[in-house]
Amino acid sequence: MNSKLHRIVLAAVAGSMLAGLSFSATADSNIDLVQALVSKGVLTEEEGALLTKGRNTEVEVQKKKESKSWTSRVNLRGYVQVRNTTMLGGDEGVNLWSDRSVGDDKSLGDADKNFLIRRARLIIFGDFGDHLSYYIQPDFASSVGGTSNSNASGAGNFAQLRDAYGDVYIDKTRVHRIRVGQSKVPYGFENLQSSSNRLALDRNDALNSAVRDERDLGAFYYYTPTDIQALFEDINKQGLKHSGNYGMFALGLYNGQGANARDQNDNYHVVSRFTYPWKTDSGQIYEAGIQAYRGDYISTTGAYSRRNAAGALVTATPTLGSATTPMSGRNGIEDERVGISFIMYPQPFGIQAEWNWGNTPGLDIAKNIIEKKSLNGGYVQAMYKIDNFQFLSTNGTLIPFVKWQYFDGYNKAETNSPENHVNDWELGVEWQLAPEVEIAMVYHRMNRTNLVTGARFAGATGIAANNLPPREDYENFKAEALRVQLQYNF
Repeated sequence: MNSKLHRIVLAAVAGSMLAGLSFSATADSNIDLVQALVSKGVLTEEEGALLTKGRNTEVEVQKKKESKSWTSRVNLRGYVQVRNTTMLGGDEGVNLWSDRSVGDDKSLGDADKNFLIRRARLIIFGDFGDHLSYYIQPDFASSVGGTSNSNASGAGNFAQLRDAYGDVYIDKTRVHRIRVGQSKVPYGFENLQSSSNRLALDRNDALNSAVRDERDLGAFYYYTPTDIQALFEDINKQGLKHSGNYGMFALGLYNGQGANARDQNDNYHVVSRFTYPWKTDSGQIYEAGIQAYRGDYISTTGAYSRRNAAGALVTATPTLGSATTPMSGRNGIEDERVGISFIMYPQPFGIQAEWNWGNTPGLDIAKNIIEKKSLNGGYVQAMYKIDNFQFLSTNGTLIPFVKWQYFDGYNKAETNSPENHVNDWELGVEWQLAPEVEIAMVYHRMNRTNLVTGARFAGATGIAANNLPPREDYENFKAEALRVQLQYNF
């Protein structure tokens, strides 16, 4: 076959391929094919131009049409967590404020005690152009009239907003961005970890008590250099239990009363965080950070059960401030902390530790007053990542872990900002049997304060209205539990 006839045949074949295109990525690849034939000298430039005549314009038009479609800019994902708890021993009638499936038939209020939908979340997210990303996340396992932890009386499994924010990128490299809306406050590493990605079933009390539901309404500036962005992405792709990209440096203003709560004073909380990840020559990745915030917080008060001077149970409602530090109007009580974080990512062995110190509103039961109190506490967690764990037809990841947490402080966002003492141990394992299914089993040895109030107050009969023995609120308890969680990712 002579060269001219050869070119004619190839031109005919290429032309027939282009003619049958629905303009997409295939169109781009076939135009590239014609250009490759021209560069190899198989086709002349005139023949190549003739074959692709009008195609480039049509492809661009099609791409513009696709970019205008809202479906190309909207992504959906989500997860559901179902829990079950078996009490193994210790004090009876206990409540774990963060998980109401931990309890027995003598527990107060609406302790679920059997199966509990802990979270049911649907995440809507996407990009609009080079300068805007959006993120909206409702939770369908919330309680009416209480917090997101399904730990307050009333009906459960109602939708409540968790996140609703936009990221405005100042530059196309996404080094500088401003996040405005309701989102996580950049304080602590575990606070920023998604609940779908965390090993322990609950966040530690010491740092989690800093921000109710980890979120608030505000504006936050994030600075993330391109090399740090790449390392964050690498950590995430390796499944190393990352916190997500909340900047190498963060600075923000937020209301300070917590998620889904209106501000109660004319005072912003200010927060700042610096975290730095690095990789050694061996491939081991570390991260260290420091964070702090400051503002004034207004506590919510309510009746609780306490003992009077004679030792009898009575109900009381605390006052805000005292003679020396009065609450004037809506100025609030000083709320400030500083915390440090260190992470050695599990490759395969890992360590995660955080600690914080500060001042916060707290209840003095003896004086029945909420005033400025000091706090400190944190946790240490060790883990071991086993990849390619095979069982039957699965080939997943197994991560055993042990966690110790300590807190000597107060939970400002709970009614009356009660004192909270925690000295807990957790021994557990997470099995990612497939990307869409995870099972976690945890032995939890609890030594902590019962933050769930029920006003279990006995009248003249000596028996409370719910036929349970009278009990003082905010007592310490010790108990052991076996907790199991099944998580679906979709």
